[in-house]
Amino acid sequence: MSRMGFEVELDALGTPQVFEQPEAHRVLVTGASGILGQGVARALLASGSEVVTLQRRPSGVEGAEDVRGSVADPEAVARAMDGVDTVVHVAAKVSVSGREEEFELVNVAGTQYVVEAARDAGVSRMVHISSPSVAHAGSSIVGEGAGPADPAAARGPYARTKAAGELIALSADSPSFHVLALRPHLMWGPGDMQLTDRIVQRARAGRMPVLGSGAALVDTLYTWNAVEAVLAAVTAADHTHGESLVVTNGEPRPVGELITRIAMAGGAAPPRLRLPAGVARRAGALVERAWERNLFGMRRATADGEPPLTEFLAEQLSTSHWFDQRRTREVLDWRPRVSIDEGLERVAEHYAER
Repeated sequence: MSRMGFEVELDALGTPQVFEQPEAHRVLVTGASGILGQGVARALLASGSEVVTLQRRPSGVEGAEDVRGSVADPEAVARAMDGVDTVVHVAAKVSVSGREEEFELVNVAGTQYVVEAARDAGVSRMVHISSPSVAHAGSSIVGEGAGPADPAAARGPYARTKAAGELIALSADSPSFHVLALRPHLMWGPGDMQLTDRIVQRARAGRMPVLGSGAALVDTLYTWNAVEAVLAAVTAADHTHGESLVVTNGEPRPVGELITRIAMAGGAAPPRLRLPAGVARRAGALVERAWERNLFGMRRATADGEPPLTEFLAEQLSTSHWFDQRRTREVLDWRPRVSIDEGLERVAEHYAER
């Protein structure tokens, strides 16, 4: 078996953690070509569920029924919903830059289409994948639970539109349509291109900064733990719904330590670039504006297609954000099985084999 991404996890951990699944379980997973959606689809299949996927390109999930299309296309969403009793809505536009209307089309309108089609099809439960950024207003979060999503206070187009999408999903909760929102926080692991590979590649290029002292404590979530939390949420939604839960490993670490260890696990040297946090935030705001206008050909200068720094990214790298996990673990009856240290070993194995 190829040792890439979630195939590694299924091989190394055996079957997914067992969560009792409802009878006649046919699940639609949106966004199953991404690492979380793909992992959830595979794990659901392994647990005996029938799985339909909806995304713009092939999911790569053997055994799933692929429906090609976007959540921003209501007709494609309606086709994918045929015979489904459960929806796991993962699809989203995720980026630190871009035009607001692009985020709104997928994260707001797309969520509305999924909710409407699910209710029309008689779906009984939906797990909506959100983000802790929907309740982050720029200051530190220290040991708090899931605060209310607030599009007006959220920072940047991704967070604002994810906040609006979460509110749409939760407003649809009812006795006949159970909606539970999960907010995975800073997912990383083998095969992850959003955070893990970006840190590794930028560290290799000498462009991964540590802001301030690097001592701000942050929670993260190993990707396989995220998959199992989603499976737990499918079952939990039968008895607890209409609320949001932040999901993390529950192991806050200094952000500078995490960045350094992920970079080194990927074979890069420890980041040596240090910037004062205040300077980084101001520089991030300037870089964002220059990036949007493509001044000096900036968009050709980064291999990952993202600006090297934004104000939101500088905030995330310089403020503490770790969360009280008691409510999450109580509702989901779930505990993360892979620790940060074990996860880093798996990331190192992944990059060594590449």
